[in-house]
Amino acid sequence: MRRYHFLNLRAVLGTLILLAAQAALFAQTPPPAPPPPEAPPPGQALAPNQLDDLVAPIALYPDPLLSQILVAATYPLELVQASQWLARNQGLTGAALTQAAQGQNWDPSIQALVVFPDVVMRLNQDITWTTNLGNAFLSQQADVMDAVQRMRAKAQSAGKLETTPQQIVTTTPPAGPGPPVIEIQPANPQVIYVPTYDPFYIWGPPLYYPYATWYYPHAYFGFGIGIPIGFYFGVGWGGWGGWGWHPGWGGHTIIVNNNFIHRYNFNAGRGAVLTGRTTWTHDAFHREGVPYSNSALANRYGATVRQSLQPRSFAGQQSPTRGATNQPGGERMGNRQIPSSTPSNNRSAFGGVREGGAARMQSDHGYSSLGATRSGGGTPRGGGSPAPRGGGGRR
Repeated sequence: MRRYHFLNLRAVLGTLILLAAQAALFAQTPPPAPPPPEAPPPGQALAPNQLDDLVAPIALYPDPLLSQILVAATYPLELVQASQWLARNQGLTGAALTQAAQGQNWDPSIQALVVFPDVVMRLNQDITWTTNLGNAFLSQQADVMDAVQRMRAKAQSAGKLETTPQQIVTTTPPAGPGPPVIEIQPANPQVIYVPTYDPFYIWGPPLYYPYATWYYPHAYFGFGIGIPIGFYFGVGWGGWGGWGWHPGWGGHTIIVNNNFIHRYNFNAGRGAVLTGRTTWTHDAFHREGVPYSNSALANRYGATVRQSLQPRSFAGQQSPTRGATNQPGGERMGNRQIPSSTPSNNRSAFGGVREGGAARMQSDHGYSSLGATRSGGGTPRGGGSPAPRGGGGRR
């Protein structure tokens, strides 16, 4: 009987020790991480916190490049074409690269982006994210620009956005109600440094919308090799003040410098004759038939979408992937017949100003593929002037 009690005691003690060990192990094991956020269904408007996560990978880019990317993202198929074209033309450098890009029938925002091949590569690494960014910008332009400002403010408060030898960060009081505006400009107007950072390191893990699936160096914010803009655009380059795109933060717009587009003969075969600076509008011709994310956008651009599904030619130039189609009595662009006789005082794409040299001589007359906006140099609305897992708590 005594032996029986002894065995029972040993069994009870063994059970207690086992339970204690399991409890200690459970206490030391962190709870499982929550599943990554999923993107909302196509066409659904994004809430502010979702937009914050969506724009995070580019929110700390300098203003001229940021605004150009927002425009280019609305033409995702042409971004894919540009990436493939760069892969086939790796020997092109300097002015030869930009001159070759003039012959491609892409939107100017993409033609000018070839001088940043690493950026083109990133935007193609997760083309779904890029397309969603463009769709959000088309549907919620003001909300997207506000999200960029919120993310910049959070990064600045955390000490992870400041002036460096590569960039100048300025904070401007708002003209009316609202938070201050944070601008990021290149420190040297002749050189652009593209930042490389991990959104996780800056803001913590995404909670509402997945970050772009780019390669991010671990717990890092830095810069790539500086891009000397004059190397691509010639001795007469005037710096980033003359770049083709910049944000009008006050009016939630993108301002287009049509003189830049004209001077470098970017897509001279499209658009009305525009000069000075105008407010950007989306040109569905360059959407290449990629579906829009909601019926409102599809209805707004529907007729032009059908045009963009037709074979297209770039007037006066032969594209390696899309040849020009000449028709009796004129040239053909998409499904539009272009008369062969154009009045000499019309400086459109078909009025004789096609070559790069002529375009630079006529730099006061802007070409744009940016749709119907007002011409002239009037003041635009609103004015305005990559790494996993390190510190940084979530906002």
